[in-house]
Amino acid sequence: MKIPKRIQPLVEDGLIDEVLGQLMSGKEATVYTVRCGDEIRCAKVYKDAVKRSFKKAVQYREGRKVRNSRRARAMEKGSKFGREQQEQAWQNAEVDALYRIADAGVRVPEAYGCFDGVLLMELITDEEGDVAPRLNDVVMSAQQAIEDHAIVMTYIMRMLCAGLIHGDLSEFNVLVDEYGPVIIDFPQAVDAAANNNAKSMLFRDVDNMTSYYAQFAPQLRKTRYGKEIWRLYQQGLLTPYTELSGNYQEDKRAADVDTVLEEIKAAFAEQEARQERLATQTLD
Repeated sequence: MKIPKRIQPLVEDGLIDEVLGQLMSGKEATVYTVRCGDEIRCAKVYKDAVKRSFKKAVQYREGRKVRNSRRARAMEKGSKFGREQQEQAWQNAEVDALYRIADAGVRVPEAYGCFDGVLLMELITDEEGDVAPRLNDVVMSAQQAIEDHAIVMTYIMRMLCAGLIHGDLSEFNVLVDEYGPVIIDFPQAVDAAANNNAKSMLFRDVDNMTSYYAQFAPQLRKTRYGKEIWRLYQQGLLTPYTELSGNYQEDKRAADVDTVLEEIKAAFAEQEARQERLATQTLD
């Protein structure tokens, strides 16, 4: 096929030998299958900001840090240079997330680098060597759904341990090969510690995946992985090896208002006594 304009420089530099065809086109990028030497890989070509239809992108960018102060100021002002830097940061976010998440023990496509808005990465295939299907196109038994759902919950937990939340996880962002689920599409991944929407995004990721798998195993609707994961994270008890149960008990104990009021009064009394002692010492 004709070489896309954005991929042409990678062909000229010898990073890609041949463009085999278009794999898919989405709201943020178009993905091609390419040949790199003896290997077949993916080339994800990000769309320009004016052509992207990804909604609420500002929410996802919140908390992303830029080390270079000049770049950060330009991005805040929205100058032409700043917009270019913002676009570069958006494109690099995915490859950075892929490296971090893979190190955390989550199955994702291997990244080979991002070059001028083109991300080269591993092509996930099924046992016949064909492109692996999206989870949305897979039918499974109840037992398989329960097993794969548990795997995905563990992946969400490990991403959080790495400080990241996918933010747009659904059956359309998961591939299924012979070994199980593979998570894809991370340009919108958010910093869990710096983004005010982190908790709601984590819950949404968990709910999306649970709703899908519950089509095959309805009992999954009773699980509460999102709240369990977030509570452990807030308490500093979450590790990549935490064994999740899917259970979460709300603290329904009523507050002892009288006791709280007495404690407040005692604290005020102690403060007043302390001020009186200080005043007496000053007079002496």
